Amino acid sequence: MFLGGRLSWARSRPRSDRFSEPADKPAPSQKDLARQRLDRSSPEQTEGTVATVLTRKTRSRIVASAAVLAVAAGTPQAYAALDGRPTPSSQAKSATVARGKPYINTRLYFGTGRPDGKPPVSDKQFLTFVDKHVTPKFPSGLTIQRGRGQWRDQDGRIGREGSYELSVLYPVSEARVHDADIEKIRSTYKRIFDQESVLRTDDNERADF
Repeated sequence: MFLGGRLSWARSRPRSDRFSEPADKPAPSQKDLARQRLDRSSPEQTEGTVATVLTRKTRSRIVASAAVLAVAAGTPQAYAALDGRPTPSSQAKSATVARGKPYINTRLYFGTGRPDGKPPVSDKQFLTFVDKHVTPKFPSGLTIQRGRGQWRDQDGRIGREGSYELSVLYPVSEARVHDADIEKIRSTYKRIFDQESVLRTDDNERADF
């Protein structure tokens, strides 16, 4: 009877008295709730969360470091500009400044071989030609060099001969006038010395005297 009465008393006791928690216990904070979720998650999920946090922190540090380096790299050039000292960019620009004025350098190549067994053009004959037909048109100066040339005639035969290279330099503004002078020199040489051609080249250059 006593055992039955004890059991009867236990059954009649409300369940709320046995399992209810104290009413004055404070509510869990957001940090506690996050910690509980982290404890309940699997090891793989936990590692992924930690890795994400670390990655965000690492990226923030990298961006901050890059910004500091960029400012540090530009500081010397900025101070140099404020002090009036030339910066690397200004030095590069000054190094590419063109000198002199625009000129045209025309080169004429004169052969000395003559047809029908005639002797080649001698130095005396060529210099006489220059004094009479070239110097009056270019009194400011000219250059003459001797050379050895090879050419093919109208019949396809290869010939070798001594040659002269004559160079004249004149301003671009005088190109139209001197073009006629140069063509006159070429035609006169071919006529006097029985030449098939006189080679001409023109180059744009800058000259400073």
